[in-house]
Amino acid sequence: MPEPDAARSRWQQRFDQAAQSQTGQRDADFTTLSGLEVDPVYGPPDVDERIGWPGEFPFTRGIHATGYRGKPWTIRQFSGFGNARQTNERYKMLLRAGGAGLSVAFDMPTLMGRDSDDPRSLGEVGHCGVAIDSAADLDVLFDGIALADTTTSMTISGPAVPVFCMYLVAAERQGADLSKLDGTLQTDIFKEYIAQKEWLFPPRPHLRLIGDLMQYCGANIPRYKPLSVSGYHIREAGSTAAQELAYTLADGFGYVELGLSRGLDIEKFAPGLSFFFDAHIDFFEEIAKFRAARRIWARWLRDVYGARSPKAQWLRFHTQTAGVSLTAQQPDNNIVRTAVEALAAVLGGTNSLHTNALDEVLALPGEAAAETALRTQQVLMEETGVVNVADPLGGSWYVEALTDRLEAQAEAIFARIRELSPDGSMTGGILQGIEDAWFTGEIAEASFAYQRKLEKGEKKIVGVNCYTQTVAAPLEILRISPEVERDQVALLAARRARRDQPAVDAALSALVAAARTDANLVPPMLDAARAEATLGEICSALRPEWGASTEPATF
Repeated sequence: MPEPDAARSRWQQRFDQAAQSQTGQRDADFTTLSGLEVDPVYGPPDVDERIGWPGEFPFTRGIHATGYRGKPWTIRQFSGFGNARQTNERYKMLLRAGGAGLSVAFDMPTLMGRDSDDPRSLGEVGHCGVAIDSAADLDVLFDGIALADTTTSMTISGPAVPVFCMYLVAAERQGADLSKLDGTLQTDIFKEYIAQKEWLFPPRPHLRLIGDLMQYCGANIPRYKPLSVSGYHIREAGSTAAQELAYTLADGFGYVELGLSRGLDIEKFAPGLSFFFDAHIDFFEEIAKFRAARRIWARWLRDVYGARSPKAQWLRFHTQTAGVSLTAQQPDNNIVRTAVEALAAVLGGTNSLHTNALDEVLALPGEAAAETALRTQQVLMEETGVVNVADPLGGSWYVEALTDRLEAQAEAIFARIRELSPDGSMTGGILQGIEDAWFTGEIAEASFAYQRKLEKGEKKIVGVNCYTQTVAAPLEILRISPEVERDQVALLAARRARRDQPAVDAALSALVAAARTDANLVPPMLDAARAEATLGEICSALRPEWGASTEPATF
């Protein structure tokens, strides 16, 4: 263990170097409201090495020595509804209001790889996100928004790779240098089988696509992050904090094993992995969860998978406040819940954040509610002083004890997943757990246990099982007109009539031929997107080759 003074001096040196090099250094005085100057970090001289200092392995206190002083978290509001034109207007509103990046929400047909005119899309077009059928829709979605200068996150997994190819085509048409694009694609298929249930094929073809994407981005678009490993949907399905933590990191380890199996250099591909967590309502447990996640990831990447550079050991993560904590009863209370959850994410060191709108429990956010959600982050960032000190709760007996307990629970779950594996790998355990519906069963048990506590009144939700009287009036919510679906279907038909059909057919045939080999599938998908092949056509071309996946029935 290093000498205490040496450890602090080492941190101070890193802090000084980072502060000098960070072009995004905030213009702030770093004092309290009363004018008291505060240090960038606090800790006793004998800080435990498992806690450490910000920017120091195992990164319990954050991956950057400067915390938020050099660069605050990115305000990245998740948004999408109706058609591409409507969503484009919302994006411009969010950017004008101070948003720093885009996060695209897709409708259910898009998430399932279906076109808007597919019979199974009836009644769903544009309702839970934006409808995207081809690259032309992405041209409209990002009209007037320079993709070369805007980090763009896309929350989609099953058809993530063809949608990514359409995004690249839209960027090409804007004249962007594709090699310099920056953003994140979710792509996490494991969590679909575990929790969200939006997949196209059996697991192994999906893993092939993800491996192809990792290779392609590593070679051609190094700043783009091809994978965002998602715990959010696992938690929203009813898991505990420890299950969210463990299943998410286990999935991440599976993707590390995928990259290594492709012969990729862990020092290069690991920094392209990011994470997406839920910020739930139990304030201190969530802070501890985020701190434990960084520590576990760093240790496993170093000790199990051999990553040596700090960047390859860093866990970068986006956070969204808990949708499942929102209530239809007394919905104004959701503003308070979201603020508390957002503060937990910030005190846990999130790298970017989405705050839910008060009306999201009932519908897609209205414009005023979306602005309030955005302003919630801005109040935290500009008024509360939370950016002044890195990991301000570090050293709290309670927070450190919770961090240790969640870490221990996660390690026990890792061991159980590995026991499921036929070959001892994390990937093998995940696949076996998916096939046996083990993950689904564990989450169902946790969700049932919590629901029973609610019904018995052991757990309280204000406005639901306590303090139920209210003077609040019903909310006006955003409603998607049936005209959106009719217009999108008509637009799709017009685009099909205008395009070069032989070119589309040739591109899809080339894609299928490549799928029958070991070739990387991103280039032929790009060609199909350039020809204006639709998302449904691309996915349908591969379904006969790879088949479908059905979840086992369990009781």
